[in-house]
Amino acid sequence: MIRTRTAVLPDVEHIHAIIQPYADAGTLLPRPVAELCENVRDFMVAEDDGRVIGCGALHLYGTHLAEIRSIAVAPAAKGRGAGRLLVDALMGEAKRQSVSCVCLFTRTPEFFAHLGFEVARRQELPDKIYKDCVCCPHLSSCDEVAMVKGQIPANTNGLRDPRIAIPLVQLKP
Repeated sequence: MIRTRTAVLPDVEHIHAIIQPYADAGTLLPRPVAELCENVRDFMVAEDDGRVIGCGALHLYGTHLAEIRSIAVAPAAKGRGAGRLLVDALMGEAKRQSVSCVCLFTRTPEFFAHLGFEVARRQELPDKIYKDCVCCPHLSSCDEVAMVKGQIPANTNGLRDPRIAIPLVQLKP
């Protein structure tokens, strides 16, 4: 039976092994082991008989927004519901943290649409753009679809915080 739980440091090797083939294929952003160790508390894992078969993380920006990232299931375990269980567990954590909107950027929007996520405009999620996208090698040619569940936080002229002087990056749709 597949179950989810909060990840711990000994899971990092398994998380990295699950994410890396997807990163090599360009489906997920690469996550170096050091980064995974630093952020292991953001991760949940899916286990089947004690074996880690999937992972996903919830990055908190504040009560206004969190991001589901690095959702991956080992190819041999696909189609058994581990991805859905991980998203459900991460949404449960978002609720526990009183987050009003959860976003994600994906190349598989059909999967997340079945889970209640809706397509959003990237420009409506500057927290994500300022945190990750500005460092991404695909910034000017991003092919990921932004999706949200919940109310998108209000912006002020395209900026979450009007004191931020950097104009919002315009990404190609």
